[in-house]
Amino acid sequence: MALPEHVDYVVIGAGIHGLSAAWRLAERLVEKGKTADGRVVVLDKSGIASGATGIACGVVRNNYFQPAMRNLMAHSVGVWESDPEAFSYHPVGYMQISCEAMRKDVAQIYAEQKAIGYESEFIEGANASTSYMRGFFSDWQAQGITSVLHEKRGGYANNTKSMYGLAKKVEDLGVRIISGIEVKGFKTENGSAAVQAVETDKGDISCQHVIVGAGPWVRDFWNMLDLPQTIDVHSPNGEVHKDVDMWRFWQLEEGVLQVDPEMMMTNDGKMPPVIHVDTDAPLMSDEDGSLITDQMWGIYYKPDWHFGGIQGGAAPYKVETPAQQVAIDPYGPSSPEFVSGPEFAHMWVSALAHCQKRFEGTMPKYHREPSGGIGCFTPDSFPVFDHFNENVAVIADSNHGYKMLGVGRLVADEVMGQEQDLLKPFRLNRFETGELHPTSNSPFPWS
Repeated sequence: MALPEHVDYVVIGAGIHGLSAAWRLAERLVEKGKTADGRVVVLDKSGIASGATGIACGVVRNNYFQPAMRNLMAHSVGVWESDPEAFSYHPVGYMQISCEAMRKDVAQIYAEQKAIGYESEFIEGANASTSYMRGFFSDWQAQGITSVLHEKRGGYANNTKSMYGLAKKVEDLGVRIISGIEVKGFKTENGSAAVQAVETDKGDISCQHVIVGAGPWVRDFWNMLDLPQTIDVHSPNGEVHKDVDMWRFWQLEEGVLQVDPEMMMTNDGKMPPVIHVDTDAPLMSDEDGSLITDQMWGIYYKPDWHFGGIQGGAAPYKVETPAQQVAIDPYGPSSPEFVSGPEFAHMWVSALAHCQKRFEGTMPKYHREPSGGIGCFTPDSFPVFDHFNENVAVIADSNHGYKMLGVGRLVADEVMGQEQDLLKPFRLNRFETGELHPTSNSPFPWS
C-alpha cells in the first residue's frame, strides 16, 4: 500500500500513547460524522508494541504521592476498566507494602485516594500489617513493614495482547498503522515553526497536526523539533538550578522467575493483587546469607501466565552516559549495554524470599535470558505533556507510560481543541515557575 501524501493527523509511535491517541482522534472524527480513513495515520519504525510498551511489566496502579499523578491515574484506570477483555486487563488490585520511613507518605496517598473516591484500604502498625498480609499469604515474612495500602482497583495487563486489542479498536475506526517506517525529521515553511510535513525514510507526509508518543525515543524527536537540551529548573523554595539536562536515562530492572504462576495464589486459591514492597530492612542473600544491602530497597511482582512465571522488577539505576550520547537502539533485551544482569537476579530473587518463604531456594529458576530496557526521564522524573511548534503535541511520559492508557486520549482531545485540566500540571513551564510535583520517600523515581 502506498504511503499517503497527506493526512490531517500523524501519530508517531505504535505503543500505549500513540495508539490511545489515535483511538481518540478516530472517535472524535466519527462523532463529527467523518471518518479516520485517510485522515489519521500511526507510524512506527518497527511495529506495534515494539518499544518500551512491549517489555513493560504491565502494572496498573494509582499509588502516587503526587495529587496530579493520582488524578491522572484514576482516569486511566477507568479506561482500562472500560474493556478488560480487549485490553487483556486483570483487575486484581495492587498493594503498596512499606516500612516506617514511608508510612506518613502512604497515609497521605490513602487519604487523597479516599477524597477522590478511589477505593482502597489502609492498614497501619507492624503487627496489623503482618496479620493482614498473612490473610493472603500464610508464608508472609517480610521484616520492618508498618503499613499496607491495598488498592482494590488496578492490577495488570498483558502488554502485547493489550496493545493488539487497542490496535484493533484503532483500525476498526479507519486508522492506518504503518510499521517499518522511520521518521527522520520535520519540515516547516514560510518562516513558521509549525510542522508542514513529516519526513520519513519512505517519503514525506504533509499534515496539519503531529502527536509524538515515542517513549524513550522522545529525546530524538525533541532534538528534531529544535527544543532545548538543557533548561533552568526553579525549585518551590526559590532555588534555581541552571542548565539542567532536559533528559536523563535510567536502566529498568525487571525479570521472570520460571515457576508455575499458580505458586503465588492466595490462601484461598485466588489471583493475588500486584505486590510492591519498599523497606529499609537489611536484605540478605538467599544463596549464601551475605548482606546485599542495608539501604532502602524496593521490588514489585505478580504471577503472569503471559511471561510464564513470577514477573516483576526492582528500583532502576541511573545511566551515567550523557543523555545525548545514550544509544537507545537496539532497544530492550537486544541491547548489548542496557539489560538486567546477574546482580539484579540475585537481589530480586533474594527479595522475593525475604517477603515469602515459598521463594526460598528458587534462584536456579530465574530466567537467564536478557531482560529490561531504558527509560527516558525528565528533570523531576514526572511526565511532560505539552504542545510545541504550533501544531505538535509531545507525550514525554518519563517512563510512567504503560499504566497511563488514558493519556493519549486526553492529548488527542487537546489536539481537537479541548484543553484538559488533568494535563495542565504536566506542562514544560512548571520547571520555570517552580510548580514541581512533590517527592516521596520511595526508592523509585516515579512514585
